[in-house]
Amino acid sequence: MHLDHPHDGPPALGADARRPDGARRALRIGLGGPVGSGKTATVAALCRALRAELSLAVVTNDIYTREDAEFLLREAVLPPERITAVETGACPHTAIRDDISANLEAVEDLEEEAGPLDLILVESGGDNLTATFSKGLVDAQVFVIDVAGGDDIPRKGGPGVTTSDLLVINKTDLAPHVGSDLARMAADAAAQRAGLPVVMQSLRGESGVAEVAAWVRARLVAWTA
Repeated sequence: MHLDHPHDGPPALGADARRPDGARRALRIGLGGPVGSGKTATVAALCRALRAELSLAVVTNDIYTREDAEFLLREAVLPPERITAVETGACPHTAIRDDISANLEAVEDLEEEAGPLDLILVESGGDNLTATFSKGLVDAQVFVIDVAGGDDIPRKGGPGVTTSDLLVINKTDLAPHVGSDLARMAADAAAQRAGLPVVMQSLRGESGVAEVAAWVRARLVAWTA
């Protein structure tokens, strides 16, 4: 079901922030970033970390396939009815920022069919550093980059790096193998983001997705307060 509400601007209590029955809708968190940065792996890890305590679902975006959704289904991170895919047919940022109708319909259908839900993760297709989500689609944005893309990525900036609610510098375990300076990346990210949080992450490490999961929990607490 696609509700009739604006596609931009912050959610309004009593309108976009609530379902037709008056209950508060799920918190929507978007995950964007370049191809291969580890968005789908991060989504999978978040599902494993949070599924015992939260009712959650996932929307993936690919241009012509359902590959990311199929990966999550194979990994059995959630029941199949809680994972759905949007085939954008165009540049990924179009479906998360410019014409968000397909993604809105997907998240609203999940709430109606699998709800009540606490959290919906919306994963963008792989895009560049300019990718951002419409505020009419998600309530918070995570941007994922990885050390293999070069340790100059945080310094290059772009809206994804500078304005996302959380920046994740992923695959830190690869730094010695690709010649990336983690301290430099962390310092450049801090300089670009004016106090917005940054997480250095290795899903192969002991802590895994723990810091990002803690951030999601904090956002949910604020959303439901």
